[in-house]
Amino acid sequence: MTKIVECIPNFSEGRDVGRVEALADVARVTAGVTLLDYSSDASHNRSVLTLIGSPDGIAEAAFRLCEKAAELIDMTRQTGEHPRMGATDVIPFVPIRGVSADECVEISQVVAKRIWDELKIPSILYEFSATKPNRRNLADVRRGQFEGMPDKLLRDEWAPDFGERKIHPTAGVTAIGARPPLIAYNVNLDTPDIEIANKIAKAIRGSSGGFKYCKAIGVKLEDRNIAQVSMNFVNSEETPIYRVFEAIRFEAQRWGVGIIGSELIGLASAKALIDCAEYYLKIEDFNFDKQVLENHLL
Repeated sequence: MTKIVECIPNFSEGRDVGRVEALADVARVTAGVTLLDYSSDASHNRSVLTLIGSPDGIAEAAFRLCEKAAELIDMTRQTGEHPRMGATDVIPFVPIRGVSADECVEISQVVAKRIWDELKIPSILYEFSATKPNRRNLADVRRGQFEGMPDKLLRDEWAPDFGERKIHPTAGVTAIGARPPLIAYNVNLDTPDIEIANKIAKAIRGSSGGFKYCKAIGVKLEDRNIAQVSMNFVNSEETPIYRVFEAIRFEAQRWGVGIIGSELIGLASAKALIDCAEYYLKIEDFNFDKQVLENHLL
């Protein structure tokens, strides 16, 4: 069976089209890798690439992308709504076919070591790759952001897994790890009040008592003058998108706010999206395996 790994690196650049295209070009020309998708957000000042490929190809692409990002992005000048701590902010590896989570952990370790050895960018391993319990959650790893990392890395519990206890002066720090599939999904509110988005995010995210497999923060989209609830679903079967969407609608009504729309960042499984269609269309006795045409074609 062919081994396939997915990699979804996030970069702290979403405004300069030339820089984003230069990153995409690196993925396009790396052997053993296919660039499936890439998208940028100017308010977040962030771009996300989605790649699949062989373990060796993905490892090479991840390193080359980090190298290019360090060349293009100066974190001392970077600003944006999304939390970030490095030019290449996070590099996740996801097992897709014929590859185990443990193998993806090994890939993350190899890439992290090479990034330090050749680029002198320190890294912290997270999720399945985490070397300590406090490093498993990406939000905990990134807390303090680029500006707070010089002091954070001096604390024993946050010493880099690879590299010295100081940031790269312009490329910062990178979080690297193996993780399960994730869906990045945002809901836009018809208000510019970020405090409302923050309150809704707190109500729905698992860490503060909401949905177990949902991570959420409130952000302000300056270019549209609206607030957004920005989310990651780490298990969309246990915490489906439609259920959280309805909870956001319910919470927003409390503040007299409506939903303008929503957006999917990168890719999502067909099952996650069809679950939403099944819910809103009220399809009775629906069978995903038998009644979706593409399942038979594939």
